[in-house]
Amino acid sequence: MRIVIVGGVAAGMSAATRAKRQNPEAEVVVFERGEYISYGACGLPYVIGGEVEGFDKLIARTPERMRGEGVGVRLRHEVIGVDSKAQTLTVRENGGATHTEPYDRLLLATGVSPVRPDWASPAWASTGASGVHVLRDIPDGQAIEASLKGAKRAIIVGGGYIGLELAEALRSRGLSVVLLERGPGVAGRILDLGYQRQVRHELEKNGVDVRCGVTVESLTAKNGRVTGVQTSSGLLRCDLVMVAVGVRPNVALAQAAGARLGKTGAVRVNNRQQTNVEHVYAAGDNTESVQRVTRRKVHVPLGLTANRMGRVAGINMAGGEAQFPGIVGSGIFKTFGLGVARTGLTQHEADALGLDAVSVDVESTDHAGYYFDAAPIYVRLTAERGTGRLLGAQILGHPGSVKRIDVIAALLHSRGKVHDLAEVDLSYAPPFSSVWDVLLVAAGQASKAARLPRENTPA
Repeated sequence: MRIVIVGGVAAGMSAATRAKRQNPEAEVVVFERGEYISYGACGLPYVIGGEVEGFDKLIARTPERMRGEGVGVRLRHEVIGVDSKAQTLTVRENGGATHTEPYDRLLLATGVSPVRPDWASPAWASTGASGVHVLRDIPDGQAIEASLKGAKRAIIVGGGYIGLELAEALRSRGLSVVLLERGPGVAGRILDLGYQRQVRHELEKNGVDVRCGVTVESLTAKNGRVTGVQTSSGLLRCDLVMVAVGVRPNVALAQAAGARLGKTGAVRVNNRQQTNVEHVYAAGDNTESVQRVTRRKVHVPLGLTANRMGRVAGINMAGGEAQFPGIVGSGIFKTFGLGVARTGLTQHEADALGLDAVSVDVESTDHAGYYFDAAPIYVRLTAERGTGRLLGAQILGHPGSVKRIDVIAALLHSRGKVHDLAEVDLSYAPPFSSVWDVLLVAAGQASKAARLPRENTPA
């Protein structure tokens, strides 16, 4: 059996190692168009910020190690075509020559690409001006490092995960930072409005100039370097621009193979990571998954999801049996001294889906208030009115305290209720929590709120 994998980062390499373990006799070959495989892309902002010493620290497996384990790795080989009837690929080598490769099982783990608005398109970059960047892979990070030399003023466009992490990274490198967001608040697709305000406050407290409701119209440049961003509210001077406005799934090869896309625009698969095309699988950031809370198909490109999908695909391609369980939409990040976590649905998302949801907000301390260094922690718990079913949670606090979100994520996977959370036997000692942990307090309040008629519950 010849198993061919297109893409050598999270999903691709997880699939390769699992396939080889499942069927040691199978030939497993990975084609990667870039220079690196199997690295932690989520760590890129922390290398730029100086918290991680060098991009090499992010690499989990080298090509040499994978070849030693019997997995063929071909770097700088770009797959440019798929013939699913003949079960062959067209591959362009680093020198430009092309050839065909056969497969018995094919995995498309092609990931996503950063969205580049017209004003930051490669066509603009072709003018020779530098200093405009996206951050998706190690070469992107290396290019940013080069641009940081002599830079003093940075503008970040986009207030999502990457933009918020980069704000801290660039401030730690001594740059003045302006963060532009076209929506009404930062973290707008992550948190409800009240918690968005707290994130903004943390940014501004640490010297980030946050400007929401602003759109970018064009860039200015001089002597081969970006000099400013023209916005709907005027011109802002800078010598570095970070574009972090979202990503798009890379689906061209899937479409060429005849695979269906879902409504999200990502590749549609079943719970074995199979597409509708025989012997063709997809996994990772280019692929849809099922949101277990809503039972709807979603596209949420995050690291654990990609690795888990790849593992499932690898086992199945090699003749085993595995299923991807779906996701609940868990995410976590830090910006300066604030940890931010969410799982399931926000109140805004629940309302948009037409669910009868209610949220409660609880403020407490992350451990016993009388114990040294107790810090504030904020929890918003969202439940379904009437049934008390847990729908989601948001937590803000000291970075070490917001991993409590995983308790909620675990209950969401089993469609738990706020009553179940209220009865969980959580650990307690003063250095770690109050005797009644903030999650238990929130669960008690949410249980009461979910039983009340809409007109008697808080907004």
